[in-house]
Amino acid sequence: MGRGRQKAKHTKIARELKYDTFNVNLSALEKELGHPDDEQYVDKWADEYEDEKA
Repeated sequence: MGRGRQKAKHTKIARELKYDTFNVNLSALEKELGHPDDEQYVDKWADEYEDEKA
């Protein structure tokens, strides 16, 4: 068919995305994206080489 139906569909979706409010659980998102605090970074190559300043 023509472009009219497709454009109307895209317009409808764009309006929904622009004006709808979404309920987002930010604390769950933070836990999922963040890393645990109890793990510490360990540089496994730190003791392999002497410091250049020494």
